Amino acid sequence: MNQTDCPEVKVPFLVFFTVGIISLAENLLVVVAVIRSRNLHSPMYCFMCSLAAFNTIASVTKTWENLMIVLADAGHLEKRGPSETDLDDVMDSLLCMSFVGSKSSFLAIAVDRYGFFVFQTYSYITIFHALRYHNIMTMKRTGVILGLIWTLCAVLAVLMVKFFDFKFIVICFTVFFIISLATICFLYIYMFMMARIHARNIAALLGGGRDRSQHQRRWGSNMRGALTLTILFGAFVVCWAPFFVHLIIIVVCPMNPYCECYRSLFELHVVLMMSHALIDPVIYAFRMAELRHTFRKMLFCSGWKLCL
Repeated sequence: MNQTDCPEVKVPFLVFFTVGIISLAENLLVVVAVIRSRNLHSPMYCFMCSLAAFNTIASVTKTWENLMIVLADAGHLEKRGPSETDLDDVMDSLLCMSFVGSKSSFLAIAVDRYGFFVFQTYSYITIFHALRYHNIMTMKRTGVILGLIWTLCAVLAVLMVKFFDFKFIVICFTVFFIISLATICFLYIYMFMMARIHARNIAALLGGGRDRSQHQRRWGSNMRGALTLTILFGAFVVCWAPFFVHLIIIVVCPMNPYCECYRSLFELHVVLMMSHALIDPVIYAFRMAELRHTFRKMLFCSGWKLCL
C-alpha cells in the first residue's frame, strides 16, 4: 500500500460554510435564550450555555480556517507567511479550547445532575424537604466554576498547540479524554441505577394515592432530563471521536500507510466535528420543554423581550 491508494477526501468549502453559519446561529440562539430567560437561570442551563459557546467557537474557527485556505489557494494569502502561521496557531488553540471546554462542560453538567439526584433522593427518603441542592449550588458558585473552566481550557489549549510535538502532552491530552469520558459514563449509569432503586423505595414508602402519582411525574421529568443529557453526550462522542483519533495518529504513527488512509479522511472528520454544534440545539429543542418554549417565544413573538 502507498499513499496513492488512499487519496485525500475533499469536502467543498460551501459545506463547511453552510454548517458553520447554521450552527453559529443555532448556538447563539441558545446562549441568548439562557441569558434572557429567567426560567433558565439554573446551574445546568448555565453549563449548557457554556457548551453552546464552546460549540460556537469550534464552528467559527473551522469556518474561518477553511475560508483562509480558499483565499490562499486563490493567491490572496501566503500559505506559510509569519502572520498566517501565527493565525493558524491561534485557530488551533481555539479548536483545542473548544474540545476541552465541551468535555469540561459535559463533566460539569454530569456532576451537577449527580448532585441534584443525590440530594433529591435524600430529600424524598427522609422527608427532609428543607434540604435543597440549589441552596448549595448557587448561581454565584456556578459563575466561579464557569470562570475556572474557561481559564483552564484557554491555558491548556495554548500549551497543547505550543508543545504538541512532545509525546507527554499528547499522552496527557489522551488521558484527560479517557478519564473524563469514563467519569461521565459512570455518573450517568449510577444515576439511572439509583433512579430504579429510588422508585422502588418511594413506591413502598408512599403506597398509592396523589403523593405517589405526583412524585412519579416529578421523577419522570428528572429522568427525561438525564436521558436528554446522555443523548447530548453520545452525540459529542460520535462527532468528536474521529477528529480526536486523527490528532493521536499524527503523533503515534505518522508514517504508517494504514494511518495515512485514516488521515485522508481528515476533512470528513472536521465536518462531523462541526456537525456537533449543529446537532446539540436541535436536541435541546426536541427534548427540553423549557428551552423549546423559550425558542418559540424568541422566534415567533413580535416583542420577545417582553414575552420572556
